[in-house]
Amino acid sequence: MLLHQPFCDRYGAYRALEEAYKAGKLRAIGVSNFYPDHFIDLASNMEITPAVNQVETHVFDQQIEPQRIMEEFGTRIMSWAPFAEGRNGFFTNPILAEIGSKYGKSVAQVALRWLIQRGVIIIPKSTHVERMRQNLDIFDFTLTDEDMTAIAALDTGKSLFFDHHDAETARMFMGWR
Repeated sequence: MLLHQPFCDRYGAYRALEEAYKAGKLRAIGVSNFYPDHFIDLASNMEITPAVNQVETHVFDQQIEPQRIMEEFGTRIMSWAPFAEGRNGFFTNPILAEIGSKYGKSVAQVALRWLIQRGVIIIPKSTHVERMRQNLDIFDFTLTDEDMTAIAALDTGKSLFFDHHDAETARMFMGWR
């Protein structure tokens, strides 16, 4: 069970998750969309460290430093939008396509394999059975260090969706729009 956003009474909400976990009602608890500042604050002040922090993570927003910080606490990073929801030309990216051609894999498969090799938990979304099969067919190849470096160069360090520190984003989540 995840606390979805770092807004409102996040401490009280997380304590409720801790109580449900201790009562055996939940197998694991975590957070979603907690940037390093909010994550460190929560993880340092709660009894149970979040098992995961589900954050936007893909080839264009790689979350390298946030992942390192989560790992300091024993928390795993989980990618939402591992395909960047197709933004920024994701499915036609020439670097991903070239790497995929070496292995007979799609751009999506290369991106998922890259995340897996970085220790990122992935939850790719698809409503198409064939794509679901392809998303699972990523364990018969390994990206080289050169491949990993080429993909790392795609990082923009910025969200393709929204910034949780932005006032307009906070207003949106507070229902002010």
